[in-house]
Amino acid sequence: MSPKVHEGNSKKRPTPPFPKQEVTPPGLEAKLDPRPQYEAREYKGSEKLKNKVALITGGDSGIGRAVANLYAREGANVAIVSLPEEEKDANETKKAVVGQGRKAHLIVGDVTDSNFCQSAVNECMEVFGKLDILVNNAAFQKHVSSIEELELDQWDRTFKTNIYAYFCLSKAALQVMESGGIIINTGSITGLEGSKGLLDYSATKGAIHAFTKSLAQQVISRGIRVNCVAPGPVWTPLNPAERNHEDVKDFGEGTPMGRPAQPEEIAPAYVFFASPSDSSYISGEVLTLLGGNTRAG
Repeated sequence: MSPKVHEGNSKKRPTPPFPKQEVTPPGLEAKLDPRPQYEAREYKGSEKLKNKVALITGGDSGIGRAVANLYAREGANVAIVSLPEEEKDANETKKAVVGQGRKAHLIVGDVTDSNFCQSAVNECMEVFGKLDILVNNAAFQKHVSSIEELELDQWDRTFKTNIYAYFCLSKAALQVMESGGIIINTGSITGLEGSKGLLDYSATKGAIHAFTKSLAQQVISRGIRVNCVAPGPVWTPLNPAERNHEDVKDFGEGTPMGRPAQPEEIAPAYVFFASPSDSSYISGEVLTLLGGNTRAG
C-alpha cells in the first residue's frame, strides 16, 4: 500500500499510513519506502557558503544528506562522516554533492570513538585545508518502554553517539576553526518535551540543547557561532529501522500537518545557521521545526 501524499509548497509529501519497511539498524535509506525527499529541487542556491568547507556527521542519509546537498548548492565542499555499514548511502550523498559541482570526501568510522572524532577533523583538514562548518548530526535511537528494560549498554551507546561525539568533534574542530567558524548541532523536540519510549535519547537531546547554549557562550569571543536545529518527526531511517510496522505506519500523523517532515524541509535551517549573511547575530539558539505545533517545553 502506497502512502497518501499531501500537497505542500507545490510539492507532494508522503503522509501516513506508511507501508511496512524492510529496514534494520543502523538503517539504510536506500531501503526506505517511500524514499526520503532530500533533493530540494525548488531551492535556489545563491553562493551563501561559497568555498566553505563543512564536515557533517551522519551525512550518509536523512537530514545529514539533505544538508550536504544544500551546502553544496550554496557553494561548499563537504566531508561526509558515516559508519562503515552505511557507506552505500554515503556514496549517494557524495554523488549528490559532486552533482552540484562541489567536492565531497567520505570519512568512514564510528563517532563513539574519541580518537576517530579527532582523526575525522584531521582528515578533513588534510583533504580541504580548512574547516569552516561542523554539523554534529549522527544519532543513535532505540525505543524502550520502561526504565527497568533500559540496559546500561544502550544508555552508554546512546550518550556516546549523541552527546559525547558532539563534544569530541567540537573540541577537535575548535582547534582548527578560525573566526567565522560555525558549529550546528542536531537536537530534537524530545529534548524539550521528553518522550516516554526514548528516555536515553531524549536525555541526550536535552544535553545537546544545553551544550549548544553553553559552548556558544564560550566561543563567541573567538568569532565562532554555535546553534542547534531541533526537529519534530522527520522521515529518515532512524525510526523505521528500530521499530515494528505498527509503531511507524502512522509516524508523524500527530503533527498539525498530519505527516513527518521530509529531510529537504529541515535542511534550509542548517543553511540559515551556517550563512553569515543570514544569521551573523544569532548564536546559542535552539530552533524547533514542528510541522505546525507551537508547543515546546
